[in-house]
Amino acid sequence: MRFEIPFTGHKNITALHQNTIEITTEPKLTINGDCIVGINASCGCDGLPEKLKKEIRDPSSKIKFSIIVDNQSFTVNGHGSKDLKLSHPHDIVLRKSKFVCPRTIAIGCDKASVSIPKKMIHVLQDPQTKGIFVIEVT
Repeated sequence: MRFEIPFTGHKNITALHQNTIEITTEPKLTINGDCIVGINASCGCDGLPEKLKKEIRDPSSKIKFSIIVDNQSFTVNGHGSKDLKLSHPHDIVLRKSKFVCPRTIAIGCDKASVSIPKKMIHVLQDPQTKGIFVIEVT
């Protein structure tokens, strides 16, 4: 299954976090949000289709996430878990760790926001940038 979430950039995107990547429906971002790579997302975890949530909660699921802006793409691979709540109304968080909360969409991810190429971060720092956050479950 494939699901796409549109989002926009923001001047305060730094993508310096060592363990997570986040997108949010919130329209504002402070410099403290160093894992956030997109704002104004069309949904948080709770807005994901139920069929997709079921697939993500399967512990054998492999999940591929892509952040697409302009002609650039960045891919993260993670895993599902039966413990995922997927209930946060604003946020979607990918984690390298196994920590689970209502914002977590995947655990055991192979990359964090600090891994995103600086060229892409520069584009994401433009509030006019429109990106797509793609979720693919296999």
